[in-house]
Order: sequence, then C-alpha cells, then structure tokens
Amino acid sequence: MKILVPATSANLGPGFDCLGLSIGLFNSTIIEKSNFFSISIYGEGSENLSLKKNNIFVSIFNEVYERLSGKKEKFRFIFENKIPLSRGLGSSSAVIVGAIGAAFEMAGFRVEKQKILNEALKYENHPDNIAPAVLGGFVTSVVENENVFSIKKSIDENLSAVVVIPNVFISTEQSRTALPSSFNLKECVFNLAHSSFLTACFLEKKYDLLTIASKDLIHQNHRMKNLPELFEVQKFALENKALMSTLSGSGSSFFNLAYKEDANYLKQQLEKKFRNFKILVLEFDNKGFEIC
Repeated sequence: MKILVPATSANLGPGFDCLGLSIGLFNSTIIEKSNFFSISIYGEGSENLSLKKNNIFVSIFNEVYERLSGKKEKFRFIFENKIPLSRGLGSSSAVIVGAIGAAFEMAGFRVEKQKILNEALKYENHPDNIAPAVLGGFVTSVVENENVFSIKKSIDENLSAVVVIPNVFISTEQSRTALPSSFNLKECVFNLAHSSFLTACFLEKKYDLLTIASKDLIHQNHRMKNLPELFEVQKFALENKALMSTLSGSGSSFFNLAYKEDANYLKQQLEKKFRNFKILVLEFDNKGFEIC
C-alpha cells in the first residue's frame, strides 16, 4: 500500500493551536509485508541516520497495527519525504497521520477519517496540524472529551501558498519555551476576535480582509525573535501582494497566501530580498491524506 500525507500550516496568526490548512507538498510512504524489517528514506531526512534507528512512523504504525490486528509482523517501509523537517510545516503531524492511516489499512480496517483524527490526537494533543493533514482544506477545530470536532472549508483554486523556508530547524517544544506563561485580557480578546474573523473570512471567501484578520498578539512575536529576519519577511510579503503572512506553526517557515496571479511575483520579490531562504509556490490540498 501507499499513503500520501500533505504538509500543513498551523495557527495562521491568531488561531493558536486550533486553525490550520493543508498545502500540496506531500510525504509518500510505501509499506509491504516482508520476511524482514527494513527502512529506505529518500528526500528530506535521508541523511539522518537516527530516522532509521528510531523512526517514529514505524513505532506508531507497529503500535496501532498490533493493537488492531493482534499480530506482530515484519514490514518494509519506503519513505519519500518532501515536507521539510522541524520547519513548522507539519512534518510531525504527517508522520502521525500517515502511520495511523496506514496501520488501519494494513490491518484490514475501514479507514474512516474521523477515527484517524481522534487516534492522532493521542500522539499530538492539539488539532491545528493533524486536522488539515487528515481532512485537507482550511480547518477550524475544537477538542471535547478527547475527540476532535472540525469544520472544513475547501480552499479556492485561484489562491496559492508562497512558503518561505529558512535553513534553520526549530522544534515545537523549543519554540513553546519562548512563550510567556500568562497573557492579559486585552491580548486574549484581541486573538479571539481575530481568530473568529479569520475563520469567517475563509468561510465567506473574504480574502482581501485576511491582512487584518491574521494579526496576532499571543505567539508570533515571541517565536520570531529566534530568527529576527522573519519580521522583515512578514512586512515585505504584505507589501508585495501577500493577502496574509504568518509564522507557519512554530516556525521557522513563513506562510504567505496570495492570489494565484500574484504568487510568482511575490516569490520573485522574496527571492531577491532573502537570498538565503528557499521560496516555494504551492497549490493547496483539499483532500487530506490519501491511500493509493
């Protein structure tokens, strides 16, 4: 079997731990029953020996497969990774969702997306990345009684993602240590208002209002201090046809949304200004993970 899982961008500014969307950049995994266990990794992480010795995908897959099937079996895993590691583009969520979805399929169970999403919550305790990885599109989610409740909106074909990827690894755990332990009422109300407004903008396709809607007072400035150039990336992108420009997850990547007709212009301007950063123009994914 083969499973494809998309990259994701979470938070989207004010939607801390609850908003996310799915981007057309995929990790692909082929799994075959085998007489002996083996791993092959191509693309992102192929030179990281620890990914072969201590592979989280394999660990989660085996755990879920054994629980579902009652069997311990050997498999061959072939990974083709396109999602950059520890850059805020949902590489960890892609691993979790891919491993669980693949385990259900290989164990002969019906792969129901809601079940996969609730199972994924056991491994990642907030839904901002796992929900769009499962469902695709723009997703707003809440967690209630250890279940994820999500509303998905497909993203228009006339929009593109312009992603800025610095050559700097930032783990989510490391990034969260930069956040204050408490926030004042003004900051909380600001983010509640803007997160609600941003959701309405996507649902009602009011994309020209996203520049206002995507403002944040909770996490971005604290995290961006780890790489101060990101403040300039955000300002420059908004001056060059980006509809919104937000730290992707916990960073270090920056997510920009633009009309498709403006995306290449934005990419070219960013490349001229930030020569050490990788800039990608990508489509959005409205399907979530797929089993081939």
